[in-house]
Amino acid sequence: MASNSQVASDSAPESLPPESMEEDESSGIPGIANPMRAVAVVGTFLPRRCGIATFSTDLSLALCTEFPDLDCLAVAMNDGSQNYAYPERVRFELREGDVACYRRAADFLNVNAVDAVSLQHEYGIFGGKCGVHVLALLRELRMPVVTTLHTILPEPSDEQRVVMDQIVQKSARLVVMSLRGAALLQEVHHVPAEKIDVIPHGITPAATGRRSKQRLGVQGRTVLFTFGLLSPDKGIESVIDALPEIVRAIPDVLYVVLGETHPHVKAEHGESYRLALQSRAKRLRVGEQVVFHNRFVLQQELAEFMSAADIYVTPYLKAEQSTSGTLAYAVGSGKVVISTPYAYARELLGDQRGVIVPWRNPAAIAHEVIELCKDDVKRRNMGMRAASYGSNMLWPQVARQYNESFSRARAEHAQRQRSVFELKTIDRQPLDLPDPDLRHVRQMTDSTGMLQHSRFNVPRYQDGYCVDDNARALLLMTLLDDAGAQEAEIVRSLALRYLAFVSHAFNEATGRFRNFMSYDRSWLEPTGSEDSQGRCVWALGCVIGRSNDPGRQSLAGVLFQRALQGTGTFTSPRAWAFVLLGIAEYLRAFRGDSNVEQQRQLLAERLLDLYRRTHGDDWRWFEDSCTYENARLSQAMLSSGALSNDQEMLKAGFDSLHWLLSVHELDEGDFAPVGSNSFYRRGGPKARFDQQPLDAWAMISACLEAHRISGEQYWAEHARRAFGWFLGQNHLQQALYDAATGGCRDGLHADRINQNQGAESTLSFQLALLEMRALDLLPSLSSHGSKT
Repeated sequence: MASNSQVASDSAPESLPPESMEEDESSGIPGIANPMRAVAVVGTFLPRRCGIATFSTDLSLALCTEFPDLDCLAVAMNDGSQNYAYPERVRFELREGDVACYRRAADFLNVNAVDAVSLQHEYGIFGGKCGVHVLALLRELRMPVVTTLHTILPEPSDEQRVVMDQIVQKSARLVVMSLRGAALLQEVHHVPAEKIDVIPHGITPAATGRRSKQRLGVQGRTVLFTFGLLSPDKGIESVIDALPEIVRAIPDVLYVVLGETHPHVKAEHGESYRLALQSRAKRLRVGEQVVFHNRFVLQQELAEFMSAADIYVTPYLKAEQSTSGTLAYAVGSGKVVISTPYAYARELLGDQRGVIVPWRNPAAIAHEVIELCKDDVKRRNMGMRAASYGSNMLWPQVARQYNESFSRARAEHAQRQRSVFELKTIDRQPLDLPDPDLRHVRQMTDSTGMLQHSRFNVPRYQDGYCVDDNARALLLMTLLDDAGAQEAEIVRSLALRYLAFVSHAFNEATGRFRNFMSYDRSWLEPTGSEDSQGRCVWALGCVIGRSNDPGRQSLAGVLFQRALQGTGTFTSPRAWAFVLLGIAEYLRAFRGDSNVEQQRQLLAERLLDLYRRTHGDDWRWFEDSCTYENARLSQAMLSSGALSNDQEMLKAGFDSLHWLLSVHELDEGDFAPVGSNSFYRRGGPKARFDQQPLDAWAMISACLEAHRISGEQYWAEHARRAFGWFLGQNHLQQALYDAATGGCRDGLHADRINQNQGAESTLSFQLALLEMRALDLLPSLSSHGSKT
């Protein structure tokens, strides 16, 4: 970490009084003092190698240059464990997977009296699924946020839509770089036009001069040029495929591809794309006409390449691409450009400022290159029109437009602050959720898998392992990986270990999972319980539905299909429920699998029939007793009813869960699950103790499922109440969660807490926490009909 950047602090500052507002008539904007004193740009920054980093760095420099009295500080997004030698302007570094760090960044900006925040948004640079972690920052900021949207999707997924809708809601103004981007914001996210500023992508024009070709060693050559981080969506192969025809007409042609492989692509696939392109050029016998410069270049060197280019080519394959810094730079430099018809190119190259060719059409590229090289007048006029259009994109002009947007956002924010006041009672305050903490999970895990029990927080080797806990642990790691975990490599490593244990537990001869294993790795039984089978099917379905790892997904798929076969003969309602939850996860990836759909319908109907036969006016339940993990039955009904749009199932799920909440509540309103000492039998007394973490997690999951389906806040509030049980909202007013270890104590007795921190309890808490954090970040996901 650079020594000149702020180290994230664990201590939050005290609330500061609002700044006094003055009216400066010279600004033309009522209610705000002018000029701006401090602006923070949040995004990636050089020397991190990505397009957003270049943009954020250039924007910061332009603002400081154009407004010398403005303090333009930066908050830099770091990827993984990478550390960068940032310039002095970077005052705070954000770890993309650490949600707490986003909140500390907000504290830092609030304390430093920043007037406005300029957020550079791209889905891939912020942590969490679809970049959801950035919402933790936005919710804590006390100054207006102006968000620059570098990508606007015409058909976002449900999760992408909700994240973007939240960003739109939390932003005072939104900056897009094209008219098409503004139209998409209005069409897809229903943003009012008056909230949108269209500001072009800033550029620094390329140096001109005849010596660039000589300095680069390409004198006497006709240079085609493509620049940017290399990835398969760049379409470079289309230009290479066009080269044989171009070479026949223009023998001195040279195609220069400048840029290293995108870091994310390189981490996952290595240099396979670049190597494939090189092999393609050799196969087409144009290897001598293609030069790859595999490095990330800064402005001065890029300017030299751009000056030497005769034609700039962007053969990109993403139709929805709403910005391209490289295309903006080429146009502003007066280069003749040939491009595929992605949205930004159609707008920038209109009115004969460039040439548009069809997607994946080497023949069209060849034709246009040859025609342009033959027609000097056409090429010169096209370059002049491009340069004239690009004169409005120079960084000084762009910086002034951004400053106007900041000032307007500040004025509008001040007006809202004067008119809005909300009183929050204690009951309406959100829970202060702890951060995920895998210390005790890792402490309970060895090279075999997760151990069952502990004495206090010390693992008990003599109790060995069970597949139940390893299935839960696999579920936790899969959900953490899907959500964008803080320690991704650790999470994935643990996921592999737990999946290996579950795989080893599967008995091919019986089609069933064994459950208990001694510490010397000897199985203690040939077949586990039906519930164990159901929990394994649930975890495996989650891996299939959510994992991006082909190996994990493939192995889970094989085990899931084999383990599912015998579940139709099960008699345990909870086993049915676990299997149904696993099927729901599986169908996220393979909706339409008729065999799995048939099994889902069979088990769901069986559970519904149980409810029909058992429930009454005063006992709206599936059985004549409430025992353990009760809420899973309601959750399975809700999940299955939503998948099949079966209103009777949905009603049974909602009614049974509503009744169960009344059973699980003390007179004071605190959550109190049915105790494990004799449980609760119809017509008999309800056991109050021992209360188990597993039941609290089940209730949280079921309530959140009800919230996702119905959108009713009633269910979210009850999920929060159940989670509060872990944190001390119980009859003893003592926390079961141990913040010192990351573990969870094993239960609540009448007079004390069970101080042991076993696997089941710890996993129940961490899984419940993960679900609650998803609710905290995306409270409105249900309104879009999405299931997570």
